[in-house]
Amino acid sequence: MSNAHPRDRLPRVLTLWDASLLIVASVVGSGIFFTPGQVASLLPGAGLILLAWGVGALISLAGAMVNAELGAMFPRAGGNYVYLREGLHPAAGFLVGWLSFFAIYAGTIAALSVVFAESMAPRLGLGRGGVVGLATTSILLCSLLNLRGTRWGARLNNVTTLAKVIALVAFVFLAPWLGEGSLDPWWAERNSAEPIDGSPWLRFGQALAPILFSYLGWNASVYVASEIREPARNVPRSLFLGLGLCTGLYLLVNGSYFYALTPGELRSSVDAGEAAARALFGPFGGRLVSGFVLVSVLGTLNATVLVGPRIAYAMALDGLFPRSAERLHPGFQTPGAAIAVQALIAVALVVLLESFPKALDFTVFGIILATSADTVALFALRLRRPATSRPFRAWGYPWVPAAYLLVNFGIGISLVIRSPQECALAVALLAAGAVIYVLLMRRGGTGRP
Repeated sequence: MSNAHPRDRLPRVLTLWDASLLIVASVVGSGIFFTPGQVASLLPGAGLILLAWGVGALISLAGAMVNAELGAMFPRAGGNYVYLREGLHPAAGFLVGWLSFFAIYAGTIAALSVVFAESMAPRLGLGRGGVVGLATTSILLCSLLNLRGTRWGARLNNVTTLAKVIALVAFVFLAPWLGEGSLDPWWAERNSAEPIDGSPWLRFGQALAPILFSYLGWNASVYVASEIREPARNVPRSLFLGLGLCTGLYLLVNGSYFYALTPGELRSSVDAGEAAARALFGPFGGRLVSGFVLVSVLGTLNATVLVGPRIAYAMALDGLFPRSAERLHPGFQTPGAAIAVQALIAVALVVLLESFPKALDFTVFGIILATSADTVALFALRLRRPATSRPFRAWGYPWVPAAYLLVNFGIGISLVIRSPQECALAVALLAAGAVIYVLLMRRGGTGRP
């Protein structure tokens, strides 16, 4: 069995460094600024909040180990679409690819564009229609940028991502030296031990939803595996290197928030980064970080726009998406038709979901379904193809993947309780995909290369 799809024409131009920074760019965007307030409102005390961020990292690591084995086995465009098709059935591959493309990537693009537009709205005096218009414009501009070329886009991504990491590290280490803050309010809250409303386990599970959204993108490199040099070695390495950098940054930045803000201030903050900078360095610091947040969001939006079209491209290669989606731009050698389709779907979701929290829950529920399916595919491939070459084997198999499934199930239940409409929308999208698959099979599709 060849590792490469026989009809894939995307050039291998990405290095390990490119793939790792693509993950960092995909992960470190709006989440670390806009979700800490939501997490703090659900959990009492800095210790429990840091534990939740650590658990989110471990959950993502468990998923990364699964994807590292699968990505090294099948270093192709499309990621989990390929794994489910190979491990279970073309129908399973189609459904998870459909969900990943329409809910996870298009949904994330919609959420990020709304964050950017809502942040700009007060500065520009925009109403609801203006927010939708600005979000739409940002999606279209990033899509045009990624049409220009993968290697060119990767170089731009590397520069902006390194600048983002340096800025965050500087913020963390300058906070205790130049800023005025204290951890005393958090110690006082810890010692007061005030009870919280609702089940602690349910609230912890609900807090993991925005945290997992903040880690979204830890598997970005598997979707562009057919464009990575030496993918059997570099795909697993990129997953662990990228996720490790993001986890370290997230824990450090949360520590800075605790130093800068009281528990009440963090819980009431929409943009924790701006609030912390304003508290530490005054109004100018707040404005500076606010501008940085917008640039960071745009960087992650751009990286997400780059990755998502590879899913539609891979499905089109197998006849499970309109054939036009496999066409490459004649000059730039990028999947131009797939980029255009993704942009249209993301704009539609902006109009439908309207606000960031709704888009967040819709997307996270889709992530849980898709990454759980990846894990099922890993078990199936271990049983059905034990002799297949595996350049990387998931650590802790079968216990770690099984625990990953159980944790995802618990988080999914808490999301259904919290946001039933958004979860129902993701399930409805999956059901629509099943109908489309049946129609494709009736027209002679096979789902095979």
